Amino acid sequence: MDMTVFLTQNFSSPIFVVCTLIFLISTIIQTRRLLSNNVKNLPPGPPRLPIIGNLHQVGDKIHVSLAKFAEQYGPLISLKLGTQILVVASSPEAAMGILKTQDRLLSSRVVPTAMQQESLQPHSILFSECNESWKALRKLCQVEMFSSNALEAHSKIREEHVERLLEFLRGKQGEIINTRDIVFTTLFNTLSCVVFGKDLLDLEKEHDTYVGLKRSLLTVLENIARIKDVGSFFPVFQRFDLQGIRKGGMKQVHSVFDFWKDLIEERRAHMSSTTSFSEQSKTFLDRLLENGFSNDRINTYVTELFIAGTNTTTTALIWAMAEIAKNQDAMRKIKEEINREIKSDKIKMSKLSKLPYLQACVKESLRLHQPVPFLLPRRAVETCEVMNYTIPKNAQIFVNVWAIGRDPKVWDDPLSFKPERFLGSNLDLKGQHFEFLPLGSGRRICPSFPLGSQGMELIIASLIQEFDWILPNNEEPNMDDKFLITLKKEKPLKLIFKQKQGTSNV
Repeated sequence: MDMTVFLTQNFSSPIFVVCTLIFLISTIIQTRRLLSNNVKNLPPGPPRLPIIGNLHQVGDKIHVSLAKFAEQYGPLISLKLGTQILVVASSPEAAMGILKTQDRLLSSRVVPTAMQQESLQPHSILFSECNESWKALRKLCQVEMFSSNALEAHSKIREEHVERLLEFLRGKQGEIINTRDIVFTTLFNTLSCVVFGKDLLDLEKEHDTYVGLKRSLLTVLENIARIKDVGSFFPVFQRFDLQGIRKGGMKQVHSVFDFWKDLIEERRAHMSSTTSFSEQSKTFLDRLLENGFSNDRINTYVTELFIAGTNTTTTALIWAMAEIAKNQDAMRKIKEEINREIKSDKIKMSKLSKLPYLQACVKESLRLHQPVPFLLPRRAVETCEVMNYTIPKNAQIFVNVWAIGRDPKVWDDPLSFKPERFLGSNLDLKGQHFEFLPLGSGRRICPSFPLGSQGMELIIASLIQEFDWILPNNEEPNMDDKFLITLKKEKPLKLIFKQKQGTSNV
């Protein structure tokens, strides 16, 4: 794709003319600046064209393009996207250099255009700097949401929502089910019960009260994931917001805030009245209010929590279900493990440790299909060195965990689904093993990894225990992916869930 095509896909003709004039003037200024401040010892990379750099070489599946460049130029490469330098790590050693050795200098986040709002930045946990406010919020989040005590306290909520999913599917015998819809709703309601103390979506109804909330959250995610954002490649355009990404993002964010507003005020009113909640009945929102969080801060954090928590886990879970449905040997082994270890009892969170083969299947799926193939992009706050190469200040940094998970130098037969490779292995999701980083590492590691992985295991085990999974027309699921921030299945996974005999009272 050349630069002219790139721009004309995004702008109408009058704006394009203005953009071109601004672009030509700014290019002359920026080219002179770059020539006088040329960065030496950058990681190697493909040849660049004037002005656009490597933009024409990066397609829609950027994780694949960058993996191919890594095969040719090495585990740490650099590209020029317009005026922006991009450094990409594609090996465990390169990932360690960024996420561990230079974590302090490379842990700043790139803020997407859609989230570049003054009212959002001070309250964001995803995109703010690692300052004292960020540390306090993250600590509270870990204690109240993701610690072992919190997971145990919320286990009943998770089990109840999985039971509602099973009950829903019992009434859909013989029907083709879009698994993403039911999984998203189940995970969303589980989280909304933990945060707000109530369900916000309905498995049965298409047009319930909060369908607009779901739509707005997904739109916010789409705006964050906009790849063809000219302003990020050529900062001179950013202030004009010519594609309307910032304006559109702000509109959708405020739409989400409107949904939270009544829930927050209702809970705040209860706290200020004589009504009191027991410690056991307190929600995460109660904890935020007790700690003096403003509505703006709660709005921002809760929005990010739902975007990251529900969408990422849904994506990972659908990939795992697709792999298990496709690999009948894995399905058989999971059934045998459940029958042997759980027998006819209901699947409980406390019993998941008895299912090591299921856990291996989840890990193997995360290796092949990392929900966020680059983690979230980072930015260098200072110039530093990684693997003896210079990472200049303000360079953007990707860690291509998708490429690392499929590297034949790291994994035997990397494109095959082989859960056995994780049996007896010490590889876990805590970010200490740089060949396996589906949830990141360092100070920016996803704090919800226990919640996400156990939630996946609970849903898969429960669905396998009660139902046979039937592929419509006996067609194997299509395993092509689609890149946004997350790496979704390009085509939905559709299954028929046929109840097994004697499982209605499990």
